[in-house]
Amino acid sequence: MKFATRLIHAGMEPDPSTGSIIPPVYQTSTFVQEAPGRNKGYEYARSQNPTRTALEKALASTENARYALSFSSGVAASDAVIRLLVPGDEVIAANDMYGGTFRLFSKIFEKAGIRFHYVDMQQADHILPLINPKTRLVWMETPTNPLMNIVDLAAVSTIAKEKNLLLCVDNTFASPALQNPLDFGAAIVVHSATKYLGGHSDVIHGCVMMNDAGLRDQLYFIQKSCGAVPGPQDCFLVLRGIKTLQVRIERHCQNGEKIARYLRGHKSVRKVYWCGFEDHPGYAIAKKQMSGFGGMLSFELKNESPEETRRVLSSTKLFSLAESLGGVESLISHPASMTHASIPKEERIKNGLSDSLIRLSVGIEDVDDLIEDLENAIG
Repeated sequence: MKFATRLIHAGMEPDPSTGSIIPPVYQTSTFVQEAPGRNKGYEYARSQNPTRTALEKALASTENARYALSFSSGVAASDAVIRLLVPGDEVIAANDMYGGTFRLFSKIFEKAGIRFHYVDMQQADHILPLINPKTRLVWMETPTNPLMNIVDLAAVSTIAKEKNLLLCVDNTFASPALQNPLDFGAAIVVHSATKYLGGHSDVIHGCVMMNDAGLRDQLYFIQKSCGAVPGPQDCFLVLRGIKTLQVRIERHCQNGEKIARYLRGHKSVRKVYWCGFEDHPGYAIAKKQMSGFGGMLSFELKNESPEETRRVLSSTKLFSLAESLGGVESLISHPASMTHASIPKEERIKNGLSDSLIRLSVGIEDVDDLIEDLENAIG
């Protein structure tokens, strides 16, 4: 079954009592049991919920995975993965990543005795010098947030397998419509389903996908024990969003390319970060492992003054100044003061994330209107 068809039908089973084509929202905290220990597969809504079950089946299908688990946010999903580790374990992580992930690693788990090493993964062999007997996990994004760097999934997966390490890939930026890391050998995929999977900026949700039954059981135990689970209404909203992922991502890609090329030709723009440019350092790898280049991009103005950056950020009308990404509406943001503010400035600058960088999440509006909006703002 092709991807677009699976998005519509995965997890969809008519409600046995009414025939409803859409799974009901089971707004309940507990389930009646026939006798102690005898139930119909559901006991308590922190452990299981039929709406969540339908969503997890659909999520697994999007990533060609055997299993998926839903969480109350993308950070909660990431938190569950790191909870697989114990004090003294070490993680090799990409130095260009979502600021909330960096905050989770540096402010929460380092205190718990987990050590993190950050490295530029655009060359996979940069990982090798950091591997030691305590290394357990490699964590990466591709494309990265917000610099749109590309990491070779197959190359990093090969290293991880050779060294008996888990590889976890945050696939939020690409979405399952453009890239499936498990197919390249990753052990775990995480998403902030708030973004492209939900697609309508109306739900907070996260998920973890994997093929290994043992990993699934460990992560399910963490999910159940720590309790960062989504409510049934949140699951319903993501399940609804998944149905239109393919058609939405096609428009995101079309609009993203046109805006990236428009910005690159603008007299006031110094640099555009978008992995679809033929001269992008990771273009060949992106072409190999992605089916499109997405709707995310960043750019810097020639006038890098804080005043000019703030002026542009505050001047758009259709691009709303807001955090997040992947919704049908276009967003503009300032990573240094918003999504990546938790990363120390010296680290941000060293990794290439300047104070003047502007990030766009290109929506599905008419692209001519979006370009006009940017033209009016940039001048």
